[in-house]
Amino acid sequence: MSKPPKKYKLVWSDEFSTEGLPDDSKWTYDVGDGCPRICGWGNNEWQYYTEADIDNASVKDGKLTIEARPEKMGGKEYTSARLLTRNRASWKYGYFEMRAKTPLGLGTWSAIWLLPEKNNYGEWPGSGEIDLLEHVGFAQDSIFGTVHTEAFNHMIGTQKGGGVGKIKPHEDYHLYAINWTPEKMDFLFDGKIYFTFYKEAMANSKQWPFDQPFHIILNLAVGGNLGGKMGVDAKAFPAQFSIDYVRVYQIKD
Repeated sequence: MSKPPKKYKLVWSDEFSTEGLPDDSKWTYDVGDGCPRICGWGNNEWQYYTEADIDNASVKDGKLTIEARPEKMGGKEYTSARLLTRNRASWKYGYFEMRAKTPLGLGTWSAIWLLPEKNNYGEWPGSGEIDLLEHVGFAQDSIFGTVHTEAFNHMIGTQKGGGVGKIKPHEDYHLYAINWTPEKMDFLFDGKIYFTFYKEAMANSKQWPFDQPFHIILNLAVGGNLGGKMGVDAKAFPAQFSIDYVRVYQIKD
């Protein structure tokens, strides 16, 4: 059961209670494969993201399902969806919690993450990225949480993060959360902190760009630099990433 920190009040949520397409007052889409600016969304992924296609993003029985399907589109072999609250809602600091079940299969790469609403400190990774949940099919029994900044990012091997192993996140729903304050960011799995990223003394934007509003992203990728590291099993598709709810809490007097 969800237990946000004391003094935090719910300020935004999607409980996925209306069947059909996701609520377009809360969610928008990234569409295509990221080209020509960044092919494969910068990670050489294999999917084409569709817009408002119920085959790739649908709500039923109180759950959002993002489905990656073996379907040719835009020069890609798979379709999927990438939903964002960008231009709908964004937040600076707060407790962000999602209840989700990851997909099963080699080549899947599901994520719940946050990017800045505006790139106040420049393009990625200068303005930061918060990976609340990442799960890849070749590490089926593990989940990860990671922070990227100009000083700490995977392109130079300095990213900061942690993980939880020896679990089965594809068999049942689990709670994934971050508690983001001006001083630190706690990453939680089922209510327990497994990694903390601290704002260092005298830190500048290269280490801590997290003093600006960020929006939420939900997506299921196929293959790519990380998701396809051990290959892609075509028999694993269609694959589903299921989210029970998304909730954002902030301190309110």
